[in-house]
Amino acid sequence: MRMERYERIRELREDADLTQAALGKAINVPQRTYAYYESGQRMIPPQVLCALADFYNVSVDYLLGRTDERNSK
Repeated sequence: MRMERYERIRELREDADLTQAALGKAINVPQRTYAYYESGQRMIPPQVLCALADFYNVSVDYLLGRTDERNSK
């Protein structure tokens, strides 16, 4: 089963000039695990999606590519 790549979490991280290690630390996830999320080697659990959405102040739907609106209305 091929996992989906999570392009937006990488784009947001790079736009914020953060390393995977720094972002992982901010949301309490090891760097290697976070790298697996970005590459699509692991699915992102709901609690991590929520932590990322809160960290970047965007919606979970935006992170998943379901909308181009950064914030939910």
